[in-house]
Amino acid sequence: MRSLELSAATWRKSSYSNPDGGECVEISDDFATVVPVRDSKNPRGPVLAFPSGGWSSFVSAVKNGRLSA
Repeated sequence: MRSLELSAATWRKSSYSNPDGGECVEISDDFATVVPVRDSKNPRGPVLAFPSGGWSSFVSAVKNGRLSA
């Protein structure tokens, strides 16, 4: 797998993140085929890159309550 150049990526906090600074997830919409995801408390830490279709399926499952804790 090739690495992504993320130095110029624009990050935004997920609407499902804790607004009090707790469990915060940031994503970047700058890429057509993948969605990079990182922990906002550790912006220089690791990034997970999901295929765009997989990310869309995951978000739909969360919104529709199809995932269990």
